[in-house]
Amino acid sequence: MMTDSANSFTAGTDTLVDFSRDLWSVSRLNLEVRTVLDGSFPLLWVQGELSNLSQPASGHLYFTLKDEAAQVRCALFRFKRRLMRFRPSNGDRVLIRARVGLYEARGDFQLIVEHMEPAGEGALRVELERLKQQLAAEGLFDEARKRPLPEFPLQVGLITSTSGAALHDLLTVLRRRLPLLPVLIYPVQVQGEDAVSTLVDALARANHRGDCDLLILARGGGSLEDLMAFNDERLVRAIAASDTPIITGIGHEVDISLADLAADRRGATPSAAAELASPSVSDIRQQLQVLQQRLITAQRICKIRASRRVESAARHLRMLHPLSRLQSRAQALDRIELRMAVVMRYRLQGNASRTRNIRGRLVRVSPRARVLIDANTLKSLAQRLATSAARNLSIRQKRLAAAAGRLDALSPLAILARGFSVVSLLPEGTIVRDARLVPSGSHIRVRPQHGTLIATVDSVESQPQ
Repeated sequence: MMTDSANSFTAGTDTLVDFSRDLWSVSRLNLEVRTVLDGSFPLLWVQGELSNLSQPASGHLYFTLKDEAAQVRCALFRFKRRLMRFRPSNGDRVLIRARVGLYEARGDFQLIVEHMEPAGEGALRVELERLKQQLAAEGLFDEARKRPLPEFPLQVGLITSTSGAALHDLLTVLRRRLPLLPVLIYPVQVQGEDAVSTLVDALARANHRGDCDLLILARGGGSLEDLMAFNDERLVRAIAASDTPIITGIGHEVDISLADLAADRRGATPSAAAELASPSVSDIRQQLQVLQQRLITAQRICKIRASRRVESAARHLRMLHPLSRLQSRAQALDRIELRMAVVMRYRLQGNASRTRNIRGRLVRVSPRARVLIDANTLKSLAQRLATSAARNLSIRQKRLAAAAGRLDALSPLAILARGFSVVSLLPEGTIVRDARLVPSGSHIRVRPQHGTLIATVDSVESQPQ
């Protein structure tokens, strides 16, 4: 049955569907919810108990994190799982760092886990971060404070446990790279209540003896609690105060302790620390070859310099020989004679030139020469005066004729000569310019070119203008 609205209808029920509304698909709804969740929560630390742990062949880890009142699904992807230092199992209490998300395909609310550790490590990490900031503020981790490592150590001290794999790794690398390098081992505990005191005591003894020019502080990997001895403030301060440079090789690649930050160099593992401490035999051979080449070059340079000094001394001896001195004096006399000849020639030439100049000046200042010069000058001036006077007279005559012509053209007499007359009223003498202004019977004076006529006006004739 159709309704009054063109945008809605009923289909067998009393439900009314309005198509003018914004209809959301499930996909759109899940996408919007996921966007809101991603933008509303930072990375969170969440604590709970593991359950429903699933480890598929993909390498990802799926589980449920729960407490007494609620639970939430979680996903830990393979590339993050590789960084874990323990193997989780159902029932473990853990601390995770995760971001809130939504699996769109099923609309499942879940946490995407970035990091997971046993729950007991949480308080340790908080305390560790506080201590790290305190020591950093004191400058114990500054790069400017750290000392350079010796390029070729004469003896290396190993501060580590004699029962762990770290010692084996250290010795293996050192024997491979530099078999003749002396090694002194300081046995310590690297875990447990007495670990810190034995580590600090070993550092003190090594610095007191002073027979090692490089120390390696190392142990194998472990959990955060296992490595806490290397995060102890006493050990960190002992490392910073050490007179001998220290390399640390603690745990695995991802383990960075406060001891690592205070050490002069850090190796990611004990083996890496041994690599940093010892130049390889091939490196030493290469360095020896470089030094040998430098020595050969230095010897060659010394030989060349010595030869030059011998040659210089021989030349000096030859110069001191009497015959050489006589030859040198003879050459000096020849040079002086040549210079004297050149000077005399230049002086004679200069005197001759000055004589010619004086003779010319005498000729120019003699009375006869002066009279001739003045006569020529007077003649030239007379010619120039006559020419200038004639030219000026001609110019002025032309200007006068032109002015006379312009005056004749403007003269009233010239107008009268062409047959015109000047008429004026008597007795006033007013010039008549309009005949209509002259009344009949008026007496007028008419002046042609020659003479004057006195007349009486009988009538006035007007002509159209």
